[in-house]
Amino acid sequence: MRAIQMSEVGGPEVLRLVDIDQPTPGPGQAVVEVAASGVNFLDVYHREGRYSVPLPFTPGAEGAGTVVEVGPGVADVAVGDRVGWVEIPGAYAERAVVDSSRLVPLPDDIGFETAAAVLLQGMTAHYLVKDAYPVQGGDTVLVHAAAGGMGLLLTQLITHLGGRVIGTTSTTAKAELAKRAGAAEVILSSAVDDLAAEVRRLNGGQGLPVVFDGVGAHTFDASLASLRTRGHLVLFGAASGAVPPFDPIRLAHGGSLTLIRPSLGHYIADRSELLRRAADVFEWVRSKALEVTVTGRYALSEAARAHSDLEARRTTGKLLVVPDAAAVGRREETQS
Repeated sequence: MRAIQMSEVGGPEVLRLVDIDQPTPGPGQAVVEVAASGVNFLDVYHREGRYSVPLPFTPGAEGAGTVVEVGPGVADVAVGDRVGWVEIPGAYAERAVVDSSRLVPLPDDIGFETAAAVLLQGMTAHYLVKDAYPVQGGDTVLVHAAAGGMGLLLTQLITHLGGRVIGTTSTTAKAELAKRAGAAEVILSSAVDDLAAEVRRLNGGQGLPVVFDGVGAHTFDASLASLRTRGHLVLFGAASGAVPPFDPIRLAHGGSLTLIRPSLGHYIADRSELLRRAADVFEWVRSKALEVTVTGRYALSEAARAHSDLEARRTTGKLLVVPDAAAVGRREETQS
């Protein structure tokens, strides 16, 4: 079968399409024929070596497809089941092996592309607004990169929960997307000299209770400066690079601030929690509280281009790798 493999860490060019043996399931595992896989910054971190992985390595930590084979002792799924998964690498391939306990059954009204587009970021948004910082009605919240796949979902959920979103984007076109998702105010980050001062101006001169920051190095200082006394910085990503080491006394000087660096895996470690969060995300999609926006579909052979587009911030919404190249072409013709 065909798969993307990397034999070294580095830039997008290390992602290569290769032919490998068909996978076979071990005890407790299932083989899934991949219909679509989500493109996430987690994949970039694996490719860059920021998160150490064994080589050779097939990226893709989010996927959806059909179970075609199960190993001994599997009771969670059966051949023919439609499933999705997150936090298990190997989705940039025609088939993937996944522990059956980590597979999420897909409801009949949730398609493969929707599942591959929303599961990882949807469940991330779920724990961010429900657990990392429980958003309350009336909260004004700063969301960086509000027009990205993650930012759009966060903006919709915070608004759904009664919060008010101030978003940041890099272009006016992206600002319009963020506003359509529910952002009350959008700041063009390139158009202001002091981002934190502009945030406070838009909030009546006051700091915010929370900032959701998936950008990292480029926004960290402004995020801290945007908080009120005893405010919370939820740093859930590093799209612009890792935050340099800093003296924690800065948190005290900023007003007894709280910094959390959470990870989805710790919030879905138990299968019951995994299924509960996934069910909530699917219900939000069903009720239109979450609108899933797929803006790019790439064949397996185009995985490197997908990474380049994501890192260069040339995209909005969600990107997918679709193993069936013909399907990519058909969908692009339909959308044009």
